[in-house]
This record gives sequence, structure tokens and C-alpha cells, in this order.
Amino acid sequence: MATFSKAPLSGSTNGKGILVAATATPGTLIHTAVSGITDFDEVWLYCQNTSATSVALDIEYGGTATSDLIEITIPGESGLVLIVPGLFLNNGLVVSAFAGTTNVLSIHGYVNRVTA
Repeated sequence: MATFSKAPLSGSTNGKGILVAATATPGTLIHTAVSGITDFDEVWLYCQNTSATSVALDIEYGGTATSDLIEITIPGESGLVLIVPGLFLNNGLVVSAFAGTTNVLSIHGYVNRVTA
């Protein structure tokens, strides 16, 4: 029977938001998924923008190929905007992020780790 446990993002310090410093690939590390192909992480990410203007955000979800990118514009002075709605990832793949402006976007979130 599978078990679920909630865990912080591996790129977070003490569960705090991760400031997106990168403006190009490779992005700022957000999370490294569980190793192997049996277990997986259900990833939930939210973004906050402290800038007065909208900022483009690219999430590199498991890779850096065009097909791995999740692109979204985060409105200026926004609260938490859902950017990854519980997508699965495993095998040690990495989630990273880069933005159109450095140090104004903060990524918050968690993973639900599912073990077989």
C-alpha cells in the first residue's frame, strides 16, 4: 500500500520561499525529486512577485528542453499564484526556475512524497 508524506522543497531553507536569482538557464534550484522510478513527488509550487510590474517566469520541470518548460507571467505585486498544480516527478529529476527580472520572484511550495 502506498504512503504519502508532505515534505518541503529541497531547494528551500526551513520551508521558506526560494528567491529566483537566475535570469537564464540553468535556473535557480527549486527541488530535486525522489530517486528511482517506483516512488514519486507530487509537486505544488506557488509564486509571489514583489515587483510593481509583471515578470516572466520559466519553470524547468525535469529538464531544460523546450518541452520541459512551463512559462507563465506573474502579475506585479501579486500574492501567491499557483504555477505547478501537483504534477508528478521522480528519478532524481530537477525543478529549477529563471525569471525576466532577478530577485523579485519567490517560489513557495511543497511536495507530497508517494512511496510504494
